[in-house]
Amino acid sequence: MPTIKHLPSNTDSQIISSILAEDGALILDNVVSDAFIASLREETDPYMLGTSNGADDFSGFKTTRTGGLLSRSKKCQELITRPDILSACETFLAPFCEAVQLHLTQIIRIQPGETAQAIHRDKWAWGKHLSHLEPQFNTIWALTDFTAENGATRVVPGSPTWPDNQSIREDQITQAEMQAGSVLIYSGSVFHGGGENRSQEDRIGINITYALGWLRQEENQYLSCPPALAKQLPDTLQKLAGYAMGQYALGYYTPPGAPGEHPEVVSPAYALGKAVEHESMGDLDKALSTTQSG
Repeated sequence: MPTIKHLPSNTDSQIISSILAEDGALILDNVVSDAFIASLREETDPYMLGTSNGADDFSGFKTTRTGGLLSRSKKCQELITRPDILSACETFLAPFCEAVQLHLTQIIRIQPGETAQAIHRDKWAWGKHLSHLEPQFNTIWALTDFTAENGATRVVPGSPTWPDNQSIREDQITQAEMQAGSVLIYSGSVFHGGGENRSQEDRIGINITYALGWLRQEENQYLSCPPALAKQLPDTLQKLAGYAMGQYALGYYTPPGAPGEHPEVVSPAYALGKAVEHESMGDLDKALSTTQSG
């Protein structure tokens, strides 16, 4: 039976990146406290409990998925911008982009009686067109203990380089068992899926994922957290949400208004009331050097 490596919470980002590239997943143990989880759940449980179960087998007929956490939870904002997680994310995705972005925020509650989710790759969100690169850095924060009985995420260690049509055997699958407060980190290329909940308790985790800044987000952060709300966020969160250029010439816009009222070409940051010194589509030289290094 394969295993997932468990590492201390202060593990270096280069080590995390190296293990992810080979294994596709790892667990950092006991990263946040019980008090932090309690505060986070106080903010988010009303939204979670107000969410309907999934409407298809993949989403889970006994699973709820609650998004929009960037604008709903300050504790979730803290998870999104943890310096250690962002450092590992940027290290892992650096060969393929100039900037990373927030891809998805979601509380996943697997309830008793839920069946196992189909094994898949998260990067299939963009179809099966990205076999030559790694587009994602993903986390699932355990808000309850994750056990084999309550639906701990099933993972196929070592599978990031396998072909998309690879048949997965049960003896190649393990489960991401971990204590509440720990975090499963996994790539967009590793085969995985939600587990079957054979217990009498909910399995609750927060899925926060990051992607290359030049790709389309799975959860549309501009609508989940529009400018009126994004203006209130710290600069780091604004940029992660997408209120910044994703690469040279990716993401600029022309503000509506009377002729000459606004600059013709501006970064999305302009929508948050930020001044721009000159019209620009970004730094082409930097974008080209990033592309060449990848």
